[in-house]
Amino acid sequence: MTFNAATYIGVESPNVALFMNLPLNKVIGNGHLFFMDGNFRQTHNFANRPYCIGYVGRLSREKGVFNFVTALPDITLRCPDLHVTITGDGSLYSEIKTFLEQNELYKRVDFPGWISHDALPNYLNQLRLLVLPSYTEGLPNIMLEAMSCGTPVLATSVGAIPDVIIDGKNGFIMENNSPECIVENVIRALNFPDLEQIAENGKRFVEENFSFEKNRGKLEGNSSKH
Repeated sequence: MTFNAATYIGVESPNVALFMNLPLNKVIGNGHLFFMDGNFRQTHNFANRPYCIGYVGRLSREKGVFNFVTALPDITLRCPDLHVTITGDGSLYSEIKTFLEQNELYKRVDFPGWISHDALPNYLNQLRLLVLPSYTEGLPNIMLEAMSCGTPVLATSVGAIPDVIIDGKNGFIMENNSPECIVENVIRALNFPDLEQIAENGKRFVEENFSFEKNRGKLEGNSSKH
């Protein structure tokens, strides 16, 4: 009802309108999210990072995090030296904790719960891959924050994500978020021939398209029209 009553609908990116089946005749502009937090930058050389992947976000169904958790027994079996961190809080916290305990994954998985936003850049700089197995998204901040830190992102093709990530160029896209698909794509990403270049391409993409400084002129030009 709200969409029908609205005169115009502003979206984060073109694919959001398609993903949400919005009436395209009402969609305007590109409600760009500009990245202004200078703390999110690469501080750890990618080649020297620990062999670690992670998830950051709300621990809830729509984020697909439990799919990721149920994929971990196979992932850790196929990657014996891999370490995993899951950071966040939400309705699935107890269920995830129980699954990790029942599958004896606590030696391989850190599960610290919520961490402060100030601590997030250092956390992201420790990862070789961030996994975002969401069922639905707009334009996730954590994707841009990770890429800005030089951390490759593996995500489902939902919301604005495919407007940012080009598979095998600046990140990785999964066909779906089933545990089986997550396993195969985590292995694919970690074994990619030049993962460090993927990280660099992602960092450069965010700097060029989502940096406030790089887009200051565009913003000032738009505001002068109103």
